[in-house]
Amino acid sequence: MAGLFATLVVIWGLNYLAVRWGLSVAPPLWLALIRAALGAATVGAWLATTGRFGQLDRRGIRDALLVGIPNTALFFGLWFAGAVAVPPGQVAVLVYTFPLWVVLVSALGLHYRLRGIEILCLLTGFAGVALVAQPWGTAGGVIAPWAIGMLLAGAIFWAIGTVLFKLRFHGPSVHEANFFQLVGGSAALAVAAIALEAAPTTASETLVGSSLWLGVLGTGLAYGIWYELLDRYRATTLSVYVFLVPLVALVASVLLLGETLNAVQLVGVALVLASIYGTGVVSARVQGPPIAPATAP
Repeated sequence: MAGLFATLVVIWGLNYLAVRWGLSVAPPLWLALIRAALGAATVGAWLATTGRFGQLDRRGIRDALLVGIPNTALFFGLWFAGAVAVPPGQVAVLVYTFPLWVVLVSALGLHYRLRGIEILCLLTGFAGVALVAQPWGTAGGVIAPWAIGMLLAGAIFWAIGTVLFKLRFHGPSVHEANFFQLVGGSAALAVAAIALEAAPTTASETLVGSSLWLGVLGTGLAYGIWYELLDRYRATTLSVYVFLVPLVALVASVLLLGETLNAVQLVGVALVLASIYGTGVVSARVQGPPIAPATAP
């Protein structure tokens, strides 16, 4: 488990740097579309090669396509749009408030009863977000408020998509369902990108490299590793360690891109990571809401 999970964490963590590089040469919705489409193609090729198509009926395919709207289109679109104005490490921290939103979605939509420790984790996590964003700062805050809103909205839609996905799909069908949710998300992103943005005019090395990382490694390969782990271990066990992904992204961004955080932001990051870890521990010990992500971040 350790080797596979370490590989997964590094790939997902470096996704945030690949997004930053891709955004330097492509509009956010087009980059999100490229990632989702390449991911769908990679997953589809793997399903065809291994003979895993045919697990879903028409209703299952329809439902997977629809789940792709929050789980891929809205998540990727809002994440990439917000990432234009926020350093990658901080993007990862804000996006990875996802487990906290899963708890809230489960409480509001599934009548899941929150425990005291979960409420504490929620309050800790949201306090950490406030310290990272520092909306009380000069010139409207350390991070643009609209970017904060987009990144948190993306995390919320990721949480909604995960809950819907795990309620609807189980067993061998999850692989095919993931393919169709990527297809559905790609279709929605294509409509939005064509309507709202100009397409990239050249396929530069930066665009090709970031696209291949995000689509083939960050989605296609990452899915394969993730579901291999889910076949061997409980999702709640894996969810304890999802806090490592934003940690990898933050460290990599500091080392490779020179990202800096002030003392207040560092405290905020620590609070968010602690809340993510605490939420995962609670989920692993009790029959809690689905915390582990259904799709690649």
